[in-house]
Amino acid sequence: MTITIKPISIKHAQAFHQALDQVARERRYLLLLEAPPLEQIEQLVRYNIERNTVHFVAIDGNKMVGWCDIRPYTLPGMTHSGELGMAVVAAYRGRGLGHRLLEATVNQALADGLSRIELEVFASNRIAKALYEKLGFEQEGVKRRARYLDGVWDDLIMMALLKPTNPPAN
Repeated sequence: MTITIKPISIKHAQAFHQALDQVARERRYLLLLEAPPLEQIEQLVRYNIERNTVHFVAIDGNKMVGWCDIRPYTLPGMTHSGELGMAVVAAYRGRGLGHRLLEATVNQALADGLSRIELEVFASNRIAKALYEKLGFEQEGVKRRARYLDGVWDDLIMMALLKPTNPPAN
């Protein structure tokens, strides 16, 4: 079956909740260790839709297999920036889906006027870091020993993609 990438809609909330929970319970890639309650996810999806937040999902049939979003900052002086989050469920990794999701999301966010996209990735997640670098993200810093989970320390690497631009008009 063909995997489609499309903007999230409210009908995707439950599938997003399930995919988020599945990746979170791996205890490796996300700060969350389980998904928040479904009601919170539904609220988040509605909020993202109302604000025109760039939030794409990857769908295989009726199953959500990945997502990528960029939440713009709302503080004065920061509205040119946003924070990226993404994941692909385990069974679909290694097929280029993360690249497709990331590229679609970043391109839309830049077209919508963002000029800085930032993210944090665990140092142990070398595959994700390489993907981000392939699409132009650069490392800006490291939060050393940011997480201690299951007896293991992990650093958080801060990365950003900057669009060459003039200062924002706002």
